[in-house]
Amino acid sequence: MEYISWDKTIQTFGDMDCSPTTKFGGHLPTPPQAHLNPEAETILSISTTFFSNAHHRAQPPDIALLSTDSVHFYVHSDVLLKASNNQFRGIIQPKFSEPVLAVPESSSVLNVLLHAIYEFSCAHYAPPFDTLVDAVEALPVYGVDVKSTIKPSTPLFNLLLSHAPLFPFQLYALAAQHDLFDLAVPTSSHLLAVPLSRLTDELAERMGAVYLKRLLFLHSGRTEALKRILGAAPHPHPPTANCDFPAQKSVGRAWALATAYLMWDIRPDLSTRTLDSALRPLGEHLACEDCKNALGKRVRNLVVEWSMVKVRFLYHRFSSSDYA
Repeated sequence: MEYISWDKTIQTFGDMDCSPTTKFGGHLPTPPQAHLNPEAETILSISTTFFSNAHHRAQPPDIALLSTDSVHFYVHSDVLLKASNNQFRGIIQPKFSEPVLAVPESSSVLNVLLHAIYEFSCAHYAPPFDTLVDAVEALPVYGVDVKSTIKPSTPLFNLLLSHAPLFPFQLYALAAQHDLFDLAVPTSSHLLAVPLSRLTDELAERMGAVYLKRLLFLHSGRTEALKRILGAAPHPHPPTANCDFPAQKSVGRAWALATAYLMWDIRPDLSTRTLDSALRPLGEHLACEDCKNALGKRVRNLVVEWSMVKVRFLYHRFSSSDYA
């Protein structure tokens, strides 16, 4: 493959006048200023990651992609063609003559797109979540497989997941739309604290029937599991002279009243601390030490049982072929 001398190509823009803050030289990734005429000057904007002298591979880049906001990205055509099944949206032809190819994407989206293809992290650019979504949506347009590009071992996967606390519904919908199961599972845990009533029709449509049902089953599954755990009252202790079986019924009544209060406003994200603080004070009104011990043991077991109801377990359970 013939490689292009980008220094000579760039110099065709005119005499170089280096900016005081962004100098252009043989090894610096900065946009030079070119004087096309004495009364006007043009600035050539170049990516700070994909510039002509970047050493991403042994060979220098052989093409430049130009975004809609006139930022140049110097890349390797073989890398893009290997990742794409449609010649990068038909932009890169087998015998291209133009060293600069226009791409109908903004520089922010194209930057994320190229970082994903090269498997570089673009976290230091701090792209907004909407930009990440646009870049993911652009991947199949350029013939890039989304599932192989966004997987747990890739930087883009980790960057997307970092937005789950602030955009749980949007990220889950994005994962569902492209069947990114490994991304949907950890994202779903952030949806437990969000009422499903906030789910818009647009997001539900993007999720599709399968992933929407998985989300509904996740919420209902944890709710039912908590109800089942709360339903088991403390075991009665052997009768003593001061506390027989009829006397121990007060413990069961107090437990039923406290758990009924919890079930009234039960949530799939109910914390173990809330459970402990609601049930443990019941022992303060008991005179029998054996009853107190039985109550304390039941509260400890309840907290352990609820903490063992994992999001991933329920999600896998309700997403099996028996429920799909």
